[in-house]
Amino acid sequence: MPTENSYKIKTKNRNLFLRVSKGHFATSHSHINFYIDVTTQKTRLSEATAVAKELVSYYNNYTIVDTILCLDGTEVIGTCLANELTRGNFVNMNAHQTIYVVTPEHTTGSQLLFRDNIVPMIAGKNVLILAASVTTGYTAQAAVEAIKYYSGHVAGICSIFASIDECAGYPVRAVFHTNDLDGYATYGSHECPLCKEGQKIDALVNSFGYSKL
Repeated sequence: MPTENSYKIKTKNRNLFLRVSKGHFATSHSHINFYIDVTTQKTRLSEATAVAKELVSYYNNYTIVDTILCLDGTEVIGTCLANELTRGNFVNMNAHQTIYVVTPEHTTGSQLLFRDNIVPMIAGKNVLILAASVTTGYTAQAAVEAIKYYSGHVAGICSIFASIDECAGYPVRAVFHTNDLDGYATYGSHECPLCKEGQKIDALVNSFGYSKL
């Protein structure tokens, strides 16, 4: 972890928790005082399954999902979520239906791109956006715009962690929120009080992880 001030936020499910570090971190869009490490949730099957089972309650009864669009390397969680959504052992709009699990490409301008062979999985489909975290909302909003550009329908936005409740007019559903982190804050890079106080940046962070400075 990038600082000594690291700990876990636990739940009743031993496979469902959040690793966090308190400090001073820089993303491509902002500065934050907590780093949320979701590496194992994205890569370990038991933890990915636990996240999917938590998120599915928001969508299993009333939301039609044809495609799950995975951002930030969440394909394992997306596959688990598709499996939960298509189970036939409870009332479910998606029971016994096939769900596509796809990832976008990113252009140099940070726009999302779908190749011709992937477009049929977006166009005319109900697409659920899955992210590791939704904080500034820039990436989720880009996903919404891309889905609409390719004639798809946004079924919802969900993530492991979120600091906002709404993005591009859609509610953001998450397992963990800012009220789980005492004092969580995000700042514009030119308005960061930690920088003004002379506190050095602990690490550069993005969806792939962190690099200590």
